[in-house]
Amino acid sequence: MADYDFRPGGSLKFKGGVAEGGIVKKKKKSKTKPNSQSDSAKDRERERVKELLFKEEAELASGSASGSNSPALPGSDDRKTDAERRFEEAQRRRLENKVAQLARKTHKDRVNELNARLESLSEHHDIPKVGPG
Repeated sequence: MADYDFRPGGSLKFKGGVAEGGIVKKKKKSKTKPNSQSDSAKDRERERVKELLFKEEAELASGSASGSNSPALPGSDDRKTDAERRFEEAQRRRLENKVAQLARKTHKDRVNELNARLESLSEHHDIPKVGPG
């Protein structure tokens, strides 16, 4: 029993990373507040980039006969087969029709259509009540 009688007192000691009785912690970096001048300069730069992108898109749209979603380059129209040209034209027409159809209806119209469709469903699709009541 003599082997178990010795009990050292006090708190546990860390082996590494201890500097004179305390743990070394990293200092938190203070966040600097952004300058209003740099924000306005960034906003102006973003606006300029947006304008350039719109100009480029307009030039591409007016310069090429194929759709803007076409994976091919605008100048490579002469390398395409007839089937590829017809496919791209049909794809462009489908996209235009889809956009026109979505633009025609308002949100209120879509909600009314959904409600009418749900009303026409039979009660078989309703969620059954579970439990008393």
